[in-house]
Amino acid sequence: MRKRAGRRLAVVCLLGTMVAGGAVAARAEQIPVRVVVVTTFEIGKDTGDTPGEFQTWVEKLPLRQELPAPGTWHGVMRYNPDLQVLGIASGEGPEHMASAITALALDPRFDLRRAYFVLAGIAGIDPNFGSVGGAVWAPRIVNGGLAHAVDAREIPSDWPDGYTPVQGSTPTDSPVPPLHSLSGDMEYTLNPALVAWAYDLTRSVTLPDSPALKAIRARYVGYPQAQKPPAVLLGDTLSSETFWVGARMNRWAERWVGYWTGGKGTFATTAEEDVGLMQALTLQAQAGRVDPDRVLVLRTASNFDMPPPGETAAQLLKSEASEGGYSGYLPAVAAAYQVGSVVVRELALHWDRYGEHTPGTPPAQGR
Repeated sequence: MRKRAGRRLAVVCLLGTMVAGGAVAARAEQIPVRVVVVTTFEIGKDTGDTPGEFQTWVEKLPLRQELPAPGTWHGVMRYNPDLQVLGIASGEGPEHMASAITALALDPRFDLRRAYFVLAGIAGIDPNFGSVGGAVWAPRIVNGGLAHAVDAREIPSDWPDGYTPVQGSTPTDSPVPPLHSLSGDMEYTLNPALVAWAYDLTRSVTLPDSPALKAIRARYVGYPQAQKPPAVLLGDTLSSETFWVGARMNRWAERWVGYWTGGKGTFATTAEEDVGLMQALTLQAQAGRVDPDRVLVLRTASNFDMPPPGETAAQLLKSEASEGGYSGYLPAVAAAYQVGSVVVRELALHWDRYGEHTPGTPPAQGR
Protein backbone atom coordinates (compact mmCIF):
# COMPACT_ATOMS: atom_id res chain seq x y z
CA MET A 1 0.00 0.00 0.00
CA ARG A 2 2.80 2.40 0.85
CA LYS A 3 4.53 1.68 -2.47
CA ARG A 4 1.32 2.37 -4.42
CA ALA A 5 0.70 5.55 -2.46
CA GLY A 6 4.24 6.59 -3.16
CA ARG A 7 3.79 5.97 -6.89
CA ARG A 8 0.54 7.99 -6.91
CA LEU A 9 2.28 10.80 -5.09
CA ALA A 10 5.11 10.73 -7.60
CA VAL A 11 2.65 10.84 -10.49
CA VAL A 12 0.80 13.77 -8.91
CA CYS A 13 4.08 15.64 -8.40
CA LEU A 14 5.10 14.92 -11.98
CA LEU A 15 1.77 16.16 -13.31
CA GLY A 16 2.01 19.25 -11.14
CA THR A 17 5.48 19.95 -12.47
CA MET A 18 4.25 19.48 -16.04
CA VAL A 19 1.29 21.82 -15.48
CA ALA A 20 3.52 24.45 -13.87
CA GLY A 21 6.02 24.08 -16.65
CA GLY A 22 3.26 24.38 -19.22
CA ALA A 23 1.98 27.57 -17.58
CA VAL A 24 5.48 29.06 -17.64
CA ALA A 25 5.85 28.07 -21.28
CA ALA A 26 2.47 29.61 -22.11
CA ARG A 27 3.50 32.85 -20.46
CA ALA A 28 6.81 32.78 -22.32
CA GLU A 29 4.95 32.42 -25.62
CA GLN A 30 2.62 35.35 -24.99
CA ILE A 31 2.64 38.16 -27.53
CA PRO A 32 4.24 41.21 -25.89
CA VAL A 33 2.10 44.37 -25.97
CA ARG A 34 3.32 47.82 -25.01
CA VAL A 35 0.42 49.84 -26.40
CA VAL A 36 -3.12 48.93 -27.43
CA VAL A 37 -4.52 51.33 -30.03
CA VAL A 38 -8.31 51.28 -29.68
CA THR A 39 -10.47 52.44 -32.59
CA THR A 40 -14.20 52.02 -32.93
CA PHE A 41 -14.98 51.20 -36.56
CA GLU A 42 -13.75 50.39 -40.03
CA ILE A 43 -15.90 51.08 -43.10
CA GLY A 44 -14.75 48.32 -45.45
CA LYS A 45 -11.38 46.64 -45.69
CA ASP A 46 -8.51 47.39 -43.33
CA THR A 47 -6.44 48.74 -46.23
CA GLY A 48 -6.87 50.24 -49.66
CA ASP A 49 -10.32 51.85 -49.56
CA THR A 50 -12.07 54.72 -47.81
CA PRO A 51 -10.58 54.73 -44.32
CA GLY A 52 -12.40 54.26 -41.08
CA GLU A 53 -10.65 54.97 -37.79
CA PHE A 54 -8.69 51.70 -37.95
CA GLN A 55 -7.30 51.80 -41.49
CA THR A 56 -4.97 54.76 -41.06
CA TRP A 57 -3.22 53.01 -38.18
CA VAL A 58 -2.98 49.76 -40.13
CA GLU A 59 -1.40 51.46 -43.13
CA LYS A 60 0.78 54.12 -41.51
CA LEU A 61 2.06 52.86 -38.15
CA PRO A 62 1.93 50.20 -39.67
CA LEU A 63 0.04 47.23 -38.23
CA ARG A 64 0.77 44.60 -40.85
CA GLN A 65 0.39 41.37 -38.88
CA GLU A 66 -3.18 40.10 -38.68
CA LEU A 67 -4.38 38.20 -35.61
CA PRO A 68 -7.79 36.62 -34.96
CA ALA A 69 -9.93 38.56 -32.46
CA PRO A 70 -12.59 36.13 -31.21
CA GLY A 71 -15.52 37.67 -29.39
CA THR A 72 -15.17 41.06 -31.11
CA TRP A 73 -17.21 42.86 -33.76
CA HIS A 74 -14.34 43.23 -36.24
CA GLY A 75 -13.04 39.70 -35.80
CA VAL A 76 -9.39 40.58 -36.39
CA MET A 77 -6.70 42.60 -34.67
CA ARG A 78 -3.51 44.02 -36.14
CA TYR A 79 -0.01 43.95 -34.63
CA ASN A 80 3.39 45.55 -35.11
CA PRO A 81 6.01 43.16 -33.65
CA ASP A 82 8.81 45.74 -33.78
CA LEU A 83 6.91 48.35 -31.78
CA GLN A 84 4.86 45.72 -29.90
CA VAL A 85 1.72 47.73 -30.62
CA LEU A 86 -1.66 46.00 -30.94
CA GLY A 87 -4.59 47.63 -32.74
CA ILE A 88 -8.29 46.76 -32.50
CA ALA A 89 -11.56 48.04 -33.97
CA SER A 90 -14.18 47.52 -31.28
CA GLY A 91 -17.35 48.24 -33.22
CA GLU A 92 -19.51 51.29 -32.61
CA GLY A 93 -21.37 51.81 -29.34
CA PRO A 94 -20.49 51.18 -25.69
CA GLU A 95 -21.69 47.57 -25.80
CA HIS A 96 -19.36 46.64 -28.65
CA MET A 97 -16.51 48.47 -26.93
CA ALA A 98 -17.03 46.78 -23.56
CA SER A 99 -17.31 43.37 -25.22
CA ALA A 100 -14.16 43.85 -27.31
CA ILE A 101 -12.05 45.12 -24.41
CA THR A 102 -13.23 42.30 -22.15
CA ALA A 103 -12.44 39.71 -24.82
CA LEU A 104 -9.00 41.23 -25.26
CA ALA A 105 -8.25 41.35 -21.53
CA LEU A 106 -9.23 37.69 -21.16
CA ASP A 107 -7.26 36.54 -24.22
CA PRO A 108 -4.44 34.25 -22.96
CA ARG A 109 -2.18 35.31 -25.83
CA PHE A 110 -1.54 38.68 -24.19
CA ASP A 111 -0.21 40.01 -20.90
CA LEU A 112 -1.67 43.53 -20.69
CA ARG A 113 -0.78 44.36 -17.10
CA ARG A 114 1.68 47.07 -18.17
CA ALA A 115 0.13 47.95 -21.54
CA TYR A 116 -1.08 51.45 -22.33
CA PHE A 117 -4.51 51.88 -23.94
CA VAL A 118 -4.98 54.77 -26.38
CA LEU A 119 -8.49 55.30 -27.73
CA ALA A 120 -8.25 57.35 -30.94
CA GLY A 121 -11.59 58.13 -32.54
CA ILE A 122 -13.71 60.83 -34.14
CA ALA A 123 -16.37 62.87 -32.35
CA GLY A 124 -18.68 65.84 -32.49
CA ILE A 125 -17.35 69.05 -30.99
CA ASP A 126 -18.93 71.95 -29.09
CA PRO A 127 -18.42 75.17 -31.13
CA ASN A 128 -18.03 76.99 -27.81
CA PHE A 129 -14.91 74.88 -27.25
CA GLY A 130 -13.09 74.20 -30.51
CA SER A 131 -13.14 73.61 -34.23
CA VAL A 132 -13.71 70.84 -36.75
CA GLY A 133 -10.50 68.97 -37.55
CA GLY A 134 -9.10 69.55 -34.06
CA ALA A 135 -7.90 66.90 -31.59
CA VAL A 136 -8.86 66.77 -27.91
CA TRP A 137 -7.28 64.77 -25.08
CA ALA A 138 -9.91 63.97 -22.44
CA PRO A 139 -9.13 64.38 -18.73
CA ARG A 140 -12.59 62.99 -17.93
CA ILE A 141 -15.30 60.78 -19.40
CA VAL A 142 -18.91 61.63 -18.51
CA ASN A 143 -21.84 59.31 -19.12
CA GLY A 144 -24.48 61.14 -21.17
CA GLY A 145 -26.65 58.11 -21.78
CA LEU A 146 -27.82 57.28 -18.26
CA ALA A 147 -30.53 59.67 -17.07
CA HIS A 148 -34.19 60.30 -16.55
CA ALA A 149 -35.45 62.10 -19.68
CA VAL A 150 -38.66 64.11 -19.72
CA ASP A 151 -40.36 64.78 -23.06
CA ALA A 152 -39.66 68.33 -24.23
CA ARG A 153 -43.39 69.13 -24.18
CA GLU A 154 -43.59 68.27 -20.48
CA ILE A 155 -40.43 69.89 -19.08
CA PRO A 156 -41.27 72.11 -16.07
CA SER A 157 -40.78 75.80 -16.84
CA ASP A 158 -38.15 76.23 -14.12
CA TRP A 159 -35.92 73.37 -15.38
CA PRO A 160 -32.95 74.11 -17.66
CA ASP A 161 -33.68 70.95 -19.69
CA GLY A 162 -35.47 67.61 -19.38
CA TYR A 163 -32.62 65.51 -17.96
CA THR A 164 -32.17 64.50 -14.34
CA PRO A 165 -29.82 62.04 -12.64
CA VAL A 166 -31.30 58.56 -12.75
CA GLN A 167 -30.83 58.54 -8.96
CA GLY A 168 -32.71 61.85 -8.56
CA SER A 169 -35.76 63.86 -9.58
CA THR A 170 -34.56 67.30 -10.67
CA PRO A 171 -31.81 68.42 -13.08
CA THR A 172 -29.81 70.03 -10.29
CA ASP A 173 -30.23 67.58 -7.41
CA SER A 174 -27.83 68.37 -4.59
CA PRO A 175 -25.70 66.79 -3.40
CA VAL A 176 -24.62 65.18 -6.65
CA PRO A 177 -25.37 61.43 -6.52
CA PRO A 178 -22.47 58.96 -6.31
CA LEU A 179 -20.49 58.72 -9.54
CA HIS A 180 -20.45 54.93 -9.29
CA SER A 181 -23.42 53.07 -7.84
CA LEU A 182 -25.96 50.34 -8.48
CA SER A 183 -27.54 52.71 -10.99
CA GLY A 184 -24.41 52.90 -13.12
CA ASP A 185 -21.18 54.79 -13.75
CA MET A 186 -21.45 58.51 -14.42
CA GLU A 187 -17.88 59.83 -14.58
CA TYR A 188 -14.32 58.60 -14.89
CA THR A 189 -11.25 60.75 -14.29
CA LEU A 190 -8.22 59.55 -16.22
CA ASN A 191 -4.71 59.65 -14.77
CA PRO A 192 -4.07 63.44 -14.69
CA ALA A 193 -0.29 63.06 -14.98
CA LEU A 194 -0.53 60.81 -18.04
CA VAL A 195 -3.11 63.04 -19.76
CA ALA A 196 -0.99 66.14 -19.11
CA TRP A 197 2.07 64.33 -20.48
CA ALA A 198 0.26 63.31 -23.68
CA TYR A 199 -1.07 66.83 -24.18
CA ASP A 200 2.34 68.45 -23.61
CA LEU A 201 3.91 65.99 -26.04
CA THR A 202 1.44 66.85 -28.81
CA ARG A 203 0.18 70.36 -28.16
CA SER A 204 2.53 71.84 -30.78
CA VAL A 205 1.51 69.41 -33.52
CA THR A 206 0.28 71.44 -36.49
CA LEU A 207 -2.90 69.95 -37.84
CA PRO A 208 -3.69 70.48 -41.53
CA ASP A 209 -6.21 73.12 -42.50
CA SER A 210 -8.10 73.29 -45.79
CA PRO A 211 -10.56 75.48 -47.71
CA ALA A 212 -13.30 72.99 -46.82
CA LEU A 213 -12.62 73.25 -43.08
CA LYS A 214 -12.41 77.05 -43.32
CA ALA A 215 -15.79 77.11 -45.04
CA ILE A 216 -17.36 74.95 -42.31
CA ARG A 217 -16.15 77.08 -39.44
CA ALA A 218 -16.80 80.41 -41.20
CA ARG A 219 -20.53 79.77 -40.77
CA TYR A 220 -20.19 79.86 -36.95
CA VAL A 221 -20.26 83.63 -36.60
CA GLY A 222 -20.16 84.61 -32.93
CA TYR A 223 -18.32 81.45 -31.90
CA PRO A 224 -14.66 82.49 -31.70
CA GLN A 225 -13.37 79.05 -30.69
CA ALA A 226 -15.16 77.42 -33.60
CA GLN A 227 -13.56 79.84 -36.05
CA LYS A 228 -10.01 78.97 -35.06
CA PRO A 229 -7.90 76.54 -37.15
CA PRO A 230 -7.68 72.93 -35.92
CA ALA A 231 -5.51 72.50 -32.84
CA VAL A 232 -4.65 70.01 -30.10
CA LEU A 233 -6.64 70.77 -26.95
CA LEU A 234 -7.66 69.44 -23.53
CA GLY A 235 -11.35 68.90 -22.80
CA ASP A 236 -13.83 66.38 -21.46
CA THR A 237 -15.83 63.97 -23.58
CA LEU A 238 -19.50 63.10 -23.13
CA SER A 239 -20.30 59.47 -23.92
CA SER A 240 -23.81 58.86 -25.21
CA GLU A 241 -25.27 56.27 -27.54
CA THR A 242 -27.91 58.78 -28.69
CA PHE A 243 -26.66 60.95 -31.54
CA TRP A 244 -28.18 64.17 -30.26
CA VAL A 245 -27.89 67.48 -32.11
CA GLY A 246 -28.84 71.12 -31.64
CA ALA A 247 -28.18 74.22 -29.57
CA ARG A 248 -30.46 73.20 -26.72
CA MET A 249 -28.93 69.74 -26.49
CA ASN A 250 -25.50 71.37 -26.55
CA ARG A 251 -26.46 73.51 -23.57
CA TRP A 252 -27.62 70.35 -21.80
CA ALA A 253 -24.27 68.67 -22.55
CA GLU A 254 -22.34 71.61 -21.14
CA ARG A 255 -24.48 71.59 -18.00
CA TRP A 256 -24.37 67.79 -17.63
CA VAL A 257 -20.57 67.68 -17.76
CA GLY A 258 -20.34 70.53 -15.28
CA TYR A 259 -22.83 68.85 -12.96
CA TRP A 260 -21.11 65.46 -12.80
CA THR A 261 -17.62 66.93 -12.47
CA GLY A 262 -18.49 69.39 -9.72
CA GLY A 263 -17.80 72.31 -12.03
CA LYS A 264 -14.28 71.13 -12.82
CA GLY A 265 -15.00 69.70 -16.25
CA THR A 266 -15.37 71.39 -19.62
CA PHE A 267 -17.55 69.78 -22.27
CA ALA A 268 -15.57 69.48 -25.48
CA THR A 269 -16.52 66.42 -27.53
CA THR A 270 -19.36 63.94 -27.77
CA ALA A 271 -18.94 60.29 -28.73
CA GLU A 272 -20.40 56.87 -27.97
CA GLU A 273 -17.91 54.31 -26.72
CA ASP A 274 -15.81 55.94 -24.00
CA VAL A 275 -17.91 54.85 -21.02
CA GLY A 276 -17.90 51.26 -22.31
CA LEU A 277 -14.11 51.39 -22.56
CA MET A 278 -13.72 52.65 -19.01
CA GLN A 279 -16.26 50.25 -17.53
CA ALA A 280 -14.52 47.25 -19.08
CA LEU A 281 -11.02 48.37 -18.15
CA THR A 282 -12.03 49.26 -14.59
CA LEU A 283 -13.54 45.82 -14.00
CA GLN A 284 -10.58 44.02 -15.59
CA ALA A 285 -8.24 46.13 -13.46
CA GLN A 286 -9.95 44.71 -10.36
CA ALA A 287 -8.80 41.30 -11.59
CA GLY A 288 -5.26 42.61 -12.10
CA ARG A 289 -5.31 42.21 -15.88
CA VAL A 290 -4.82 45.87 -16.87
CA ASP A 291 -3.62 49.11 -15.29
CA PRO A 292 -6.38 51.76 -15.15
CA ASP A 293 -3.76 54.50 -14.80
CA ARG A 294 -2.45 53.76 -18.30
CA VAL A 295 -5.47 54.86 -20.33
CA LEU A 296 -5.74 57.80 -22.74
CA VAL A 297 -8.72 59.01 -24.78
CA LEU A 298 -8.19 61.17 -27.88
CA ARG A 299 -11.21 62.43 -29.79
CA THR A 300 -10.92 64.37 -33.06
CA ALA A 301 -13.68 66.62 -34.34
CA SER A 302 -15.49 65.42 -37.45
CA ASN A 303 -18.46 67.78 -37.07
CA PHE A 304 -20.06 70.41 -34.87
CA ASP A 305 -22.78 69.17 -32.51
CA MET A 306 -25.07 72.14 -33.17
CA PRO A 307 -25.93 74.27 -36.21
CA PRO A 308 -24.52 77.70 -37.02
CA PRO A 309 -26.63 80.81 -36.42
CA GLY A 310 -29.72 80.95 -38.61
CA GLU A 311 -29.90 77.18 -39.17
CA THR A 312 -32.04 74.59 -37.41
CA ALA A 313 -30.92 71.28 -35.98
CA ALA A 314 -32.87 69.45 -38.67
CA GLN A 315 -31.15 71.48 -41.38
CA LEU A 316 -27.76 70.61 -39.93
CA LEU A 317 -28.63 66.92 -39.96
CA LYS A 318 -29.69 67.17 -43.60
CA SER A 319 -26.54 69.02 -44.65
CA GLU A 320 -24.29 66.60 -42.77
CA ALA A 321 -26.04 63.65 -44.43
CA SER A 322 -25.32 65.16 -47.83
CA GLU A 323 -21.64 65.30 -46.85
CA GLY A 324 -21.61 61.55 -46.15
CA GLY A 325 -22.49 61.91 -42.47
CA TYR A 326 -19.74 64.19 -41.13
CA SER A 327 -18.50 67.30 -42.90
CA GLY A 328 -15.00 67.03 -41.42
CA TYR A 329 -14.74 63.25 -41.46
CA LEU A 330 -11.49 62.65 -43.38
CA PRO A 331 -9.53 65.44 -41.60
CA ALA A 332 -10.70 64.04 -38.25
CA VAL A 333 -9.62 60.49 -39.14
CA ALA A 334 -6.23 61.81 -40.23
CA ALA A 335 -5.84 63.92 -37.08
CA ALA A 336 -6.54 60.93 -34.81
CA TYR A 337 -3.52 59.16 -36.27
CA GLN A 338 -1.33 62.25 -36.59
CA VAL A 339 -1.70 63.17 -32.92
CA GLY A 340 -2.22 59.74 -31.42
CA SER A 341 0.76 58.16 -33.15
CA VAL A 342 3.14 60.66 -31.53
CA VAL A 343 2.17 59.28 -28.12
CA VAL A 344 2.04 55.65 -29.23
CA ARG A 345 5.49 55.79 -30.81
CA GLU A 346 6.99 57.58 -27.83
CA LEU A 347 5.71 54.92 -25.45
CA ALA A 348 6.69 51.98 -27.67
CA LEU A 349 10.14 53.23 -28.70
CA HIS A 350 11.17 54.16 -25.16
CA TRP A 351 9.84 51.17 -23.28
CA ASP A 352 12.92 51.18 -21.07
CA ARG A 353 11.61 54.48 -19.74
CA TYR A 354 7.86 53.89 -19.70
CA GLY A 355 7.53 50.17 -19.11
CA GLU A 356 8.24 50.35 -15.41
CA HIS A 357 6.67 53.71 -14.64
CA THR A 358 3.93 55.81 -16.15
CA PRO A 359 4.85 59.15 -17.80
CA GLY A 360 4.46 62.10 -15.49
CA THR A 361 4.98 59.86 -12.45
CA PRO A 362 8.29 59.71 -10.59
CA PRO A 363 10.01 56.34 -11.14
CA ALA A 364 9.77 55.44 -7.48
CA GLN A 365 5.98 55.69 -7.64
CA GLY A 366 5.55 53.89 -10.95
CA ARG A 367 4.06 50.47 -11.53
